[in-house]
Amino acid sequence: MMSHISSTPAVARQRRPAIALLAASCGVALAVIVGGTIGGLRINTTPSEPLGLWRVAPLDRAVQVGDLVFVCPPETDAVSEGFERGYLRSGLCPGGFGPLIKTVAAVGGQRINVADGVTIDGRQIASSDLVARDGRGRRLRPYEGGTVPTGFLFLHSPFPGSWDSRYFGPVPTSGVLGIAKQMLTYAP
Repeated sequence: MMSHISSTPAVARQRRPAIALLAASCGVALAVIVGGTIGGLRINTTPSEPLGLWRVAPLDRAVQVGDLVFVCPPETDAVSEGFERGYLRSGLCPGGFGPLIKTVAAVGGQRINVADGVTIDGRQIASSDLVARDGRGRRLRPYEGGTVPTGFLFLHSPFPGSWDSRYFGPVPTSGVLGIAKQMLTYAP
């Protein structure tokens, strides 16, 4: 038996905006998925860089110090631990990790020294102080330093709580997806 209340014109009028909102949400989600697949669009939800919509721009040259890149982290013990702790999001990179947005601080052949902060070839890197514990009080183990191997990059973010090469070490250049370009972002 059909309820008299559900068939009233007032209920029907209330359903229309809900259905329109649902349809619009599905349309936006589809646009983001298609844009991500075809247009290289990504959404950043981590505070290491401004939040919002980014584009992966093709890289037609060798990666250089100062480049802001999208990079898939390697499947190492340190990266896996970071993923388990929630420092990384899930994604389509090998290991199920999401790509990172980081600045290239050093390339193969450069010398990294990690102490209270990071020095590269004897030059102190701004905003590179290390943190002994994460927000939940868990101990963070810094990278021990050394020469960046050929074909690897040392990544950095000036955000104080960033989890970058200070903790997981250099990453292979083969993981670079492209240059990170801001599209529609917000820096809190």
